[in-house]
Amino acid sequence: LKMFSLGSWLPALPGLAWGWALLDALLQGLVGACAVSVLCSLMKVYLYIQCLNSPSRQAQKRALGAQWRLLEPLQAMLLAAVLALVGSRVAALVVLEFSLRAVSTALSFSKGTPSSQLYLLCQYSLGCGMSCSLSFLLEEAPHRTYNLLLAVGLAGLLATYSRRLARHVCTLYELHSRQRYCGACILLLASAHRIPRLLRNALAVAFAVADLAAVTLINRDFLSTAEAVRFWTPLTICYTLLVVYMQEEPRQSAGLRAACQTVLVRMGGLFILLLTVGRWTDVLHVLLSLLGELWCLLCTSVLLETCWRQ
Repeated sequence: LKMFSLGSWLPALPGLAWGWALLDALLQGLVGACAVSVLCSLMKVYLYIQCLNSPSRQAQKRALGAQWRLLEPLQAMLLAAVLALVGSRVAALVVLEFSLRAVSTALSFSKGTPSSQLYLLCQYSLGCGMSCSLSFLLEEAPHRTYNLLLAVGLAGLLATYSRRLARHVCTLYELHSRQRYCGACILLLASAHRIPRLLRNALAVAFAVADLAAVTLINRDFLSTAEAVRFWTPLTICYTLLVVYMQEEPRQSAGLRAACQTVLVRMGGLFILLLTVGRWTDVLHVLLSLLGELWCLLCTSVLLETCWRQ
């Protein structure tokens, strides 16, 4: 079986292992980008149907249907590149921060916090979570690259069919839902209201695995318990302050600008923390994460605006 391994095709040159590690990171980033694409496509289907059923939201419906078709593949490619370059350490920190924020937001549902926008605000964190989970599950695997190629293929199929479904709904759902001769549209007509529950359950499983992987990936870098305590103590304080800030933030400051400001505050806190207890590569990866999360928000600005207007 060694003759079929990727490393046997090339001579043993210095830095070759780093090159294959970069290929694995790129494949993990592609899986994360595909997961984000599936999430956005399903949210687009749900929001479009909701707008279609409300006469006062026809302008939002037209905005959803008029989105640039090349935007989604471009978003996926750039996001995959960012996820490939961001190290597993910073990706794990992003996952843990969002998990705490999601729990805090879930506890405040009774105060009027909309749940649908949380599915869009978790895009970059979901990509980091998929990358962390794959790093954890495939660590020391004998055929890691082949497994990642299979994962990319399956994730790509899901993302492709999800985009096709969203495009079909935005162009033909209004006609097909009246004529009742399209199986996909009939299914959505009866069960489109269940999409948020489906996303909630899927995200809960994804982040549960990602949190376990994140803690493991962070702790493996520590040589002693004292070193781990010196890292986790300021991190816990920083995340607690961020959660308090998110809860005290005024509810009327909704919009893309407010979401970008929140991202700047969160990444700024993580940046300052890693300046004291992290490495210089962690600081660089935080800056990349900031660009990746802002890019996700900008690409889904129409979806976010529709959520906030609900």
